[in-house]
Amino acid sequence: MSRIGKRPVDLPSGVSASISGQTIEVKGPKGSQSFTATDDVTLVVEDNAVTISPRGSSKRARQQWGMSRTVVANLVQGVTDGFKKELEINGVGYRAQMQGNTLKLALGYSHDVNFEVPQGVTVTCPKQTEIIVEGSDSQLVGQVAANIREWRKPEPYKGKGIKYKDEFIFRKEGKKK
Repeated sequence: MSRIGKRPVDLPSGVSASISGQTIEVKGPKGSQSFTATDDVTLVVEDNAVTISPRGSSKRARQQWGMSRTVVANLVQGVTDGFKKELEINGVGYRAQMQGNTLKLALGYSHDVNFEVPQGVTVTCPKQTEIIVEGSDSQLVGQVAANIREWRKPEPYKGKGIKYKDEFIFRKEGKKK
């Protein structure tokens, strides 16, 4: 039995869910999101909650049960509160700034890196060394943050690079003479 899948996903006030076939659409104050579940699970909306149950006892049905419940919970959280990833830039001369829909990064290369922000995500730079990625789609917010971090990952000797705000960089000792 899936411990995650057993729990129903509560719908807060102002959020509605509708099911057509295997597709669930969740609407809320921050927009609407949809998810198409596999045929291994059954989706039911009742009493302001979404319940997911497996259609069989196969291993795949049990895997899809917990995963589908988590995705539906992320949809509900996305349309109510949204998701947020904070990035921090460390390094001399490393900085970021927004220019329209483009994030301009100076990361020690011979040129500036221009990162086009995709639709559905907002990127802000409150300081030159901070980047905040926000949106209602959990997967898209995480992917955009990972793509920005990919330009200059933090290195273990001085900690220079782009890191998540809550990330710990394990430091190494330099060469000894």
